[in-house]
Amino acid sequence: MGGIRLAAVQAASVFLDLDATVEKACRLIETASEAGASLAVFPEAFIPGYPLWVWFVPPAHTHPLRALYTELHDESVTIPGAVTRRLCEAAGDCNITVAIGVNEKNSEASNSTLYNTLLYLGADGTVLGKHRKLIPTAAERLVWGHAAEFDAEVFELPFGRLSGLICWENYMPLARYTLSAWGEQIHVAPTWDRGEPWISSMRHVAKEGRSFVVSVCQAFHKDDIPDELEFKDAYLGEVSGWINPGLSLIADPDGKLVAGPLEAEEGILYADARPDQLVGPRWQLDVAGHYARPDIFSLHVHRAPRPILSVEETVDADHESIS
Repeated sequence: MGGIRLAAVQAASVFLDLDATVEKACRLIETASEAGASLAVFPEAFIPGYPLWVWFVPPAHTHPLRALYTELHDESVTIPGAVTRRLCEAAGDCNITVAIGVNEKNSEASNSTLYNTLLYLGADGTVLGKHRKLIPTAAERLVWGHAAEFDAEVFELPFGRLSGLICWENYMPLARYTLSAWGEQIHVAPTWDRGEPWISSMRHVAKEGRSFVVSVCQAFHKDDIPDELEFKDAYLGEVSGWINPGLSLIADPDGKLVAGPLEAEEGILYADARPDQLVGPRWQLDVAGHYARPDIFSLHVHRAPRPILSVEETVDADHESIS
């Protein structure tokens, strides 16, 4: 296992424009690859954009919320589908692993609910996997559904073991511990959060898990919202400048910031990781190894999905099936 260059891609979506945002993502994937990165991490819900209106439009304002949801749904992603094929092609052509946030349609059922999904693309041009956010936070529940299962995985890659959690999932101790127990070494944290408490939390996650942490947020300006979207004037009239300054960062396994935070601008942060950094710091602290006490503490993770619909048959007295 050789060294690895990590890339945190702090960029704004082309808001609610699927095709344009995918093309922007492909260009940024190429840029990160040309800089020597083995892994490029994008923000939460990057494609086709984070539904920021949930923090400004009151929940009782049904009609504007319906209109915005419809717009977001129209521009969202089906996995697998044309968008994943295009992104896989970009990752494969550039020989780079990508973790990117998308709004995903529940194509396995009604095709009407959206999930906040972290999509992983391999350097070989394949979909490695995906993870749906377990709990949308506060007002986000007006847009995204709850994941039906804990579908996070740890991917064994040439440069290390990769996994991640989305935004405030990183505040779930048992979710973090599960990834540690599965051997995670590089942790990605796409987010919309920013500020000092989040930065401190990312340093803690790195120190606790003895992993590199790549936390990536959008640097999103009010001007990034198209003027034709009515909610911009109706609900953001008093807002000016940066809606989110970004503050993406990369922390090493000792909890030290090795890149960022990057504030109020688009850009790509890079940090180089050595193989010995993925193991050496665990000599002192390995929360899922010598620092665990399975004789005292135990954790059970339920992986089985809960289907939206199941059909149960009964049998009558003549032994005929009744649906």
